[in-house]
Order: sequence, then structure tokens, then C-alpha cells
Amino acid sequence: MRVVVKVGTSTLAHATGRLNIRHVEELVKVMSDLKNAGHEMILVSSGAIGMGVGKLNLPGRPTDMPTKQAAAAVGQCELMYTYDRLFTKYNHTVAQILLTGEDVDHADRRQNFENTMFRLLELGALPVINENDTVATAEIKVGDNDTLGAIVACSVRADLLVLLSDIDGLYTADPRTDPNARLLPVVEEVTPEIEALAGGKGSDLGTGGMETKLRAARMVTQAGCHMVIANGENPDVLYDIVEGKGVGTRFLARPRG
Repeated sequence: MRVVVKVGTSTLAHATGRLNIRHVEELVKVMSDLKNAGHEMILVSSGAIGMGVGKLNLPGRPTDMPTKQAAAAVGQCELMYTYDRLFTKYNHTVAQILLTGEDVDHADRRQNFENTMFRLLELGALPVINENDTVATAEIKVGDNDTLGAIVACSVRADLLVLLSDIDGLYTADPRTDPNARLLPVVEEVTPEIEALAGGKGSDLGTGGMETKLRAARMVTQAGCHMVIANGENPDVLYDIVEGKGVGTRFLARPRG
């Protein structure tokens, strides 16, 4: 199975912006084990700006573009150093790919990206993908890593996209404010009624929310890829998700033509 795992800043970092060492080490261990079992694993990782905020000791996520890009430049180094060190412990080689909106909107550049991805997978590498926040501006940004994860999953014809976040899945209402909210275990189709369940923005350090996740679900399911939204608090859930067990909310793919 070809699996794209997207991890949000809330999974990778503490509220301070500093690395959540336990979460990251567990994530790498589980992904390495799944790769050892024969699955092709791709990681779409948020966290560069958040980690840069922590390393630069900034008071919070910056709002101006130059400081965001400076934080991304510092944080991306830390992020890839961490992944390289941890995956190497399990004898896996990582490859960094940084994308902007232009890379996926321009036909030739997207083809180059896809060619590189397929070759990396053939060579046994584990691609780690993030948006190139250091150079991206509003005009060329993908915008969020839920959408980036969906673009990657479609580009490599993945079987499954997993969005690990700080929420258990899609609810009938906001579980933080409505005690009667129910988790939806399976969504067969992303209808306007399902899209209406989206709430607001995610954590303070991140950029995503349920709206971006449902947009990603619509994109990948139409391309024949299943998608699961699950809580990244315990990365071990990836085992059950890959096996098709009931974790979080699973969006069912349309049959591929």
C-alpha cells in the first residue's frame, strides 16, 4: 500500500513551539515499521514555522511575511535534522522536497515533481514534503498542508492519505462546545451537508482546520484514494488505520477508472 501521512504542527510541537520529542520519535518508529512491512510511506510534515518560532524564542506565530519566512528557514533545518537522525536509526533514508503552488500548478514542474517522487520510492527512500515557506508568498502558496497532502496523494496515486491532527475526526458538531457532538466513523461522499460541518481554524501554531481537511477529502476520494482524519496524540493508530480498522473518520474513495 502507498500511504501519505500528513502531520500537523499540533502533533509535532508543544504549544511553546518546541519539538514534542515523544510524539516525533513514536511517529518515526511506526512509519519505519510500516515501511519494513512493505508499505511505501510518504510524510507531509508541517512544523517548520512553529519550530522556528520556538528556536528563535519568538513570543508567538509571526503575522508578517518576512518573520514567517525567517522562522521557516530556521525551523526547516531543525525539522529535517530531526527526521534524518531518527529515521536513520531504523535504517531508512529520508529525502526532503519543498514545494510551492507554482510547482504543482505548472504542468511541466508538476511532472518533474511526480517523476522525482516515483524514483525516490523506487530507490526505497522516504520522502518528507513541506511547503517552501521560506520563499512562498500569498500568490504562490499551496496554503496549508492538508491541501498539500492531498496534492501529493493524488500525484503519486496513493492508496491512503492519513491526516493526523489534534482532533479525533469529523463530528456532527464542534465537540469542544457541544456535548452532544458525535464522531462520524465513515463518510461515503463529501456532500454539501458534510462540508457544512466544518468549523474554524485549528491550533494557534498551525494553519489548518476541518474546512481544509474536507477539501482534501473531496480531492483525494475523487482520485480513488481513501482518507482518514485521526488524532495524532498516539501515532500507533497508524497501524490500525493502514489495516482498515475503525479509527477516526474514514472517507471512502471512488473507484478508479
